[in-house]
Amino acid sequence: MTSRILSYLNRSAKENVQQAILKAKQAESYHALLSLTEERALEQATKVDAGEITGRLAGVPFVAKDNILTFGGKTTAASKMLEDFTSPLQATVIEKLEAEGAICIGKANLDAFAHGGSTENSAFGPTKNAKDPMRVAGGSSGGSAVAVALDIVPFALGTDTGGSIRQPASFNGVVGFKPTYGMVSRYGVVAMGSSTDVIGPITNSIADSELVLEVIQGADPKDMTTLPSYFKPISSAKPGKIGLIKEHMSDNIDPSVLAQTRIAVEQLEKAGYSVEEVSLPMIEHALAMYYIIVPAEVSSNLARYDGVRYGHRSDNAQDLAALYGMTRSEGFEDENKRRIMIGAYVLSSGFFDAYYLQAQKARTLLIDQFRTVFEKYDALIGPVSPTPAFRLNENTKDPIKMYLTDTLTVPANLVGCPAISIPFGSTPEGLPIGVQLMTWREQDAKLLALARELEGKA
Repeated sequence: MTSRILSYLNRSAKENVQQAILKAKQAESYHALLSLTEERALEQATKVDAGEITGRLAGVPFVAKDNILTFGGKTTAASKMLEDFTSPLQATVIEKLEAEGAICIGKANLDAFAHGGSTENSAFGPTKNAKDPMRVAGGSSGGSAVAVALDIVPFALGTDTGGSIRQPASFNGVVGFKPTYGMVSRYGVVAMGSSTDVIGPITNSIADSELVLEVIQGADPKDMTTLPSYFKPISSAKPGKIGLIKEHMSDNIDPSVLAQTRIAVEQLEKAGYSVEEVSLPMIEHALAMYYIIVPAEVSSNLARYDGVRYGHRSDNAQDLAALYGMTRSEGFEDENKRRIMIGAYVLSSGFFDAYYLQAQKARTLLIDQFRTVFEKYDALIGPVSPTPAFRLNENTKDPIKMYLTDTLTVPANLVGCPAISIPFGSTPEGLPIGVQLMTWREQDAKLLALARELEGKA
């Protein structure tokens, strides 16, 4: 597919920004955006049009997930805890995009603190699916995916801790890319799971994902987990061997999703690739590992919200202990509290060895299994989500059912390898379906080249 971003480079930045803001206001009923940074966006556009700012993305509007710190407005992480928080700094990823002339026009809705898979956990109300407003947008980057699917902007930034870019991209029929862990700086992102969080683009095409990734990649002295720049797009991947993940093609997957995944396999075979079924036994335990390790990290990361330093502060507390408790009770959503409690439990002295330590050992086994498989196969393929977008409120009262929607995406985060959701057909009802490809770490360029074999060919 052709680049949507390139079509913006031939127009004035002010025109681009004004049109994006107009589209955002016209699509308010979808609740994709929590706020618009209109004043600052127009100031940036004026600088671009005057030639003060030049670059590869000069004048291109975009949206940032509202857990990424930006100037020009509030960063709320879709939570009451940060409802009035104005950031004193910008995330590295925003600084890099602005240096190349890109212009942030608004902040996208998400599950509060990125805890969720439907954007229904937002303190400010859910985002509606771009194709069917009666269904969820996916999460936690639901607002970002819908903003792109509705053509408000040509690209948006999301964060992916266990599938939070890929799953909403799949639900809304757009491209969602999760880079290798460490490829993109996390400095200036409201932390969730520090060992699995990544920032990535949501776009309409592979070409646009490559354009954005070239800009945002690279080492950052403010984030010691970042890797040196290594990403250079390649035009095509040489046909090789691809593994179809056996455990991800079970009877628990929606028949339409299985059917489209098999059609994708046929498309790759027509392009000269050899596709074989491959088994990764540890992958069946990935979700259990994830919901021990990540809540533990969540519990640690959210401890800073105590009503003392910044964020919401309860007005009803009479002493310090009450201040902590009441601030967190009022500021956090139910899912935030659930994950904090799980994390505190598995990190407690009586259960650390039994749960957290065992989960980390199992994670190592999972990584070793992936490493061994990638010695024989160039990539792995499977569905993104067990189902297409489900109805609003369908899973809200059943946390376990909601967690199971992550079962096909969390392995890539635990392993740290890149993964992508490519729009590939739809259900008989017209709901988008995504197919997932994965490669080994730092093979992001090869993954995107391989993804082109499926782009627009469902």
